[in-house]
Amino acid sequence: MSTPIRTRLISTNLTVLLLGMTLAALLAWKSVESLYLQTQQENLLAQAEITAAALQGQPLPITLEEPYYQTTNVMPGIHSRILGEQGAVILSLPISEENTQLQAPPAENQSYISPEELLARPEIEQALKGQSATAVRRVASAENRRVLYAAAPIQTFDGNVSGLVYLATPLPAAGIPNSLLSDLVIAALAAVILALIVGTLLARRIARPIENIAHAAEVVSEGNLYYRVQTESDVRELDNLKQAFNKMTKSLQHSDQAKNAFIADVTHELRTPLTVIKGTIETLEDGALDDTAGRGPLLESMHRETDRLIRLVNDLLVLTRADAGMLNLQRLPINLGELVRGRCEHFTPLANRSQVHFEVIIPKSIDPLMVTGDDDRLAQVLDNMLDNAIRYSPPGSAISVEVCRDDRTCHFLVHDCGPGILPDHLPYIFERFYRADASRNRQTGGVGLGLAIARALILAHDGSIFAESTPGEGTTLHFTLPGT
Repeated sequence: MSTPIRTRLISTNLTVLLLGMTLAALLAWKSVESLYLQTQQENLLAQAEITAAALQGQPLPITLEEPYYQTTNVMPGIHSRILGEQGAVILSLPISEENTQLQAPPAENQSYISPEELLARPEIEQALKGQSATAVRRVASAENRRVLYAAAPIQTFDGNVSGLVYLATPLPAAGIPNSLLSDLVIAALAAVILALIVGTLLARRIARPIENIAHAAEVVSEGNLYYRVQTESDVRELDNLKQAFNKMTKSLQHSDQAKNAFIADVTHELRTPLTVIKGTIETLEDGALDDTAGRGPLLESMHRETDRLIRLVNDLLVLTRADAGMLNLQRLPINLGELVRGRCEHFTPLANRSQVHFEVIIPKSIDPLMVTGDDDRLAQVLDNMLDNAIRYSPPGSAISVEVCRDDRTCHFLVHDCGPGILPDHLPYIFERFYRADASRNRQTGGVGLGLAIARALILAHDGSIFAESTPGEGTTLHFTLPGT
């Protein structure tokens, strides 16, 4: 079962947080423990040196059986902090090995130790050389706890070491005091709770736009292509995702509208010739078939509508194949100028009936103008453009047909002197079934597939096609092809 993104974000944030805090806690623990130990060493060593300084040049005030406590240090001008029960052990020199036992620091929880054991301790060896020193070791008799020791030499006025001050204090089992440990734990818990709250709010802020987009996708999948995501967020990627989704739904809406319009147009265009054919057949069945004189026009009308129906189906087939990338173009070298002349000659009778004529302009410097393409398909493009120009050219006008070349690009254009196209309609003239003039009938304006087919075929040849028009001054159709 899939996990909601909000839950996954929260769990991921919390996991990363815990891992980061664990690592940070370990590093902080080591740093705090090291700092605490260093501070304790400095403090205890200072206690030992202060006590040793108080006894400098003085006879040692104790015997081995009488431990020295700083509470008894009342010498004028000497004031040191009290160590409490830890006390100070004062050892006079030389330490006689005849003494089988020596006073141990109270922190060891044992009363006496042997001279050999005492002299083997590193801090004692340093103190005997006249240098104060500290050491940390575990004491088995003290519940295996660590104990911090400090040893300072007691010097005479001539600089000789006459005795030692030996202090010890137990260290916390956790490495730091319980009060400091509890503070760290409380701070860590507070950080976890705060991070959990912030992570939850952040996850909600990130997850909410995604959840809204998921809901919008579900609504769109149910057929509502007008639904838009309105959620704004502070995350640029999420805003880009929202915009891309809304752009997609708008495109789907336009595609759906185009599909519905296409189906409606195809249905309408197919219905007209089929209605004429059906009516003609019914008329013939009602007795017109026996009327030799009357059946000719009926059969001619049926033939005309059948041809029209076949052309429409063929045009739709071309567009369908173009959409599917299955035109299967037979690309061969073609002399574009020769092809243009041939198609203009083919349409000359139609132009003459409309009382217009062609002006073909092909510079000799670029003739022959070679391109690579499908001869039949490019002829179909030229036919559609020339037929379109003848339809809208006023009687007595000229249709300019020009071929030129720019670098490696071949350029064809046809200009008529017709009424032109309004700017609002110009971007859509290559759309299927689009008519710039709604008053045009099917005999003068066709079904609106010619330029759509021309665009599909030119794009299939890796070219481009566009139109320029000024109302009242005519229209110019262009297409370009890669040259050879």
